[in-house]
Amino acid sequence: MSDASDIGIAAKRRVAAIVMTVATAAAIALLAAVAGAAASPRPAAARGAGPRAVALTVARDVGSACPIPFPLFPADNAWNADISALPVDANSADYIAAMGAATEIHADFGTVWNGAPNGIPYVCVAGTQPKVPVDFVEFGGESDPGPYPIPANAPVEGGSSSDGDRHVLVLDVDNQRLYELYHAYPQGDGSWHAGSGAVFDLTSNALRPDGWTSADAAGLPMLPGLVRYDEVVTEGEIDHALRFTVSETQMAYLYPATHFASDSTDPDLPPMGLRLRLKAGIDISGLPAEIRTICRALKKYGMIVADNGGPWYISGAPDARWDDDALHAISQLSGSDFEVVDTRSLEPGAVMVDIGGDVTLREGDALTREGTFSGAASSGWTATVDYGDGSGSLPLALVPPVPAVPPATAGEPGTFSLSHRYADNGRRVVTVTVEGDGGTLGTSRFSATVRNVPPTVRAGRNVTLRAGATLRRLVRLSDPGADTWRARIAWGDGSGVRRLRLGRRTTFTIRHIFSRPGVYGVRVSVIDDDGGHGSRRFLVTVRRQ
Repeated sequence: MSDASDIGIAAKRRVAAIVMTVATAAAIALLAAVAGAAASPRPAAARGAGPRAVALTVARDVGSACPIPFPLFPADNAWNADISALPVDANSADYIAAMGAATEIHADFGTVWNGAPNGIPYVCVAGTQPKVPVDFVEFGGESDPGPYPIPANAPVEGGSSSDGDRHVLVLDVDNQRLYELYHAYPQGDGSWHAGSGAVFDLTSNALRPDGWTSADAAGLPMLPGLVRYDEVVTEGEIDHALRFTVSETQMAYLYPATHFASDSTDPDLPPMGLRLRLKAGIDISGLPAEIRTICRALKKYGMIVADNGGPWYISGAPDARWDDDALHAISQLSGSDFEVVDTRSLEPGAVMVDIGGDVTLREGDALTREGTFSGAASSGWTATVDYGDGSGSLPLALVPPVPAVPPATAGEPGTFSLSHRYADNGRRVVTVTVEGDGGTLGTSRFSATVRNVPPTVRAGRNVTLRAGATLRRLVRLSDPGADTWRARIAWGDGSGVRRLRLGRRTTFTIRHIFSRPGVYGVRVSVIDDDGGHGSRRFLVTVRRQ
């Protein structure tokens, strides 16, 4: 979070420990008391719907850690964006090294820790919940004024006696508004004192004012980034990015963050709002079911740097039903299993690039495709294409957009053309990146699946010769793929099969002596390194001498 330093904020660290012991019965009873209606099933109809998918007039589930009956933010909100296909940030390796490539990932939530619910709790209230005054004693100038609908028994992060962050999160489920406090302390008259506070309309994509904090150091909401039991276990799916902390950040922030929490200008330290994803190739099959669900979300939606704290600590809501041992298994992952994503294409005004869907073709076929792009006005555009076959990032010629001139013309998008021939079979991911001179950027990808083409063999015509004579024949092969080959020659006279390793040779000579008269079928087969098989058969008629 932050304090009153002359940059308006200073980094701080949350002290947390890995949950490795079994909570005592008394501690679990304490958590159960604050868990309220956590066991209530979450209405399934609200999932994946639009900004106001559920118009509740009466809150059916209220209390601590209640199932949330509507999407948090619209479907096109940054928190809900699928970032699995976005490009890797150019500084990814340096960011990961600075954050600790060998550091284990830690689930900063569970059942109970040190006698208090382990994680960042939240409480759901009805729209009729009375609002109480809040006095902001640290960052009032960057806080949304009260009153807030905070119940007297609202759970506090770390417990009522905590001297830590003491976050309080209140969700008005009728009005779909989120109220969050930092350093929150209840007062005897029902009001609260807090370091800072923020109110979020969950039907809107509006951000905090630029440079403002929230209850979180990055100026972000906290609840949308928490791992929640009802999503992980009850639904088996998390459909949003996660919140996590790092030990040190730089004095910068990226969309959708609005605030920094450091005085360091080290460019390798992560800025607030930096987004990471679990690498697609990381094998999660041996992890517990709960962790596999979390990992699938980390691959698709990623996680966002939101505060200074424990290194690689993923945030979640406490729940008595968590299996702490299963959660600890996430420590089998480390920082090197992640990569930083270039999220500039998620920013408002980003360039929109359209290159169509996936395609299947054969080795040797030309990939040709027309694409379009549009975005904020720019005096210059540049673009690159990576065809995914090791040829690298290549410059791409663009025809710039035609601006709209109302009411006469509606404008036209910019265009570009792709043309490429793949040397070998396989699945390739084609990535087109278009950037305006103001730094706006757009990226689009599609898969090109190239099917193997077997070699074609030319071994000549039938031939007649006398017994004891030597057959000599030049064999030619053709293959549009960048393959290597091996050959097998069956002479047809019972003498066995000859095998040759051709490598990259496309011609070779076969020799054989037929000692007995007869008619023999000679088959020349060529197999490429992908198993493609081509053959040619010709007849050898052997006469007596």
